[in-house]
Amino acid sequence: MAVQIFTDSTAYISIDQQEELGIRVMPLSVHFSDESFVETEVDYDYFYGKIEKTGEIPTSSQPPVGDMYNAFKEIIQAGNEVLAIFISSAMSGTYQTAVSVKEQLVQEIPGACIEVLDSRTNCMALGMQVLEAARCIKAGQHIKEAIRAAEMIRERVHFYFVPETLEYLRKGGRMGTASALLGTILKIRPILTVDMKAGMTHLWGKARGTAAAVQRMLELLAADDLRYGLREIIVHHINAPERAAQLKRQLSDKYRCPITVCTIGPVIGLHTGLGTIGIVYTTKMVPAESA
Repeated sequence: MAVQIFTDSTAYISIDQQEELGIRVMPLSVHFSDESFVETEVDYDYFYGKIEKTGEIPTSSQPPVGDMYNAFKEIIQAGNEVLAIFISSAMSGTYQTAVSVKEQLVQEIPGACIEVLDSRTNCMALGMQVLEAARCIKAGQHIKEAIRAAEMIRERVHFYFVPETLEYLRKGGRMGTASALLGTILKIRPILTVDMKAGMTHLWGKARGTAAAVQRMLELLAADDLRYGLREIIVHHINAPERAAQLKRQLSDKYRCPITVCTIGPVIGLHTGLGTIGIVYTTKMVPAESA
């Protein structure tokens, strides 16, 4: 009996890693007034370019329930098990849809084993949980051990990011026009994070200028390294590859843990916009506030 790992497209796990570890991705979609795209198929440059050109902030939607039902059922009917780890339930209905599909299939197919885990986050803070679970399964471990491995990462993951512009937050209704205008004039950059208890993005702090905001993120990283040690660092960016590469070099000069760069796609990117830079990292020990 095999275990199939599922996640969604907001994990931004590379194609190579998906293939190596046998991870199946359920894509979310983005919708402009005149056209829609599955996140895994849209050209990022076209997507962000259209927002810049039209000023329209698109909406996003979760995977169709029928697609998820059919994907899970295929695995169960083959005599295998499902472990699905999805974007925070506070950010998307994807997790709750999976729970509903699980309940339906368990009734239809006695003995069906389907486990659904709420990551309480997104991007590679989600992706790291999925990868850890998939590595456990590839190593021949039981589904319960894979769940514990994912939960271990969930307790140790941190995600901070800095938007280059406040326009996406304003257009998306997450910041008032007056605040966005004043912040732009004063070059204020918010430092955002994901609250792993609530599963929601919130404002951690502010700084004058992008460089200062990024420096504050690095100070948080350094403090956690001293207290808990670092396992891995991901540099996230939205259409800012040079800045991301520079940040990776800076981190590589100081830390010996694995450090990689990962682009953020449209479903998450439509909320913060071009130029966003961030870091996701996991610690070796559980932070005291999470223990």
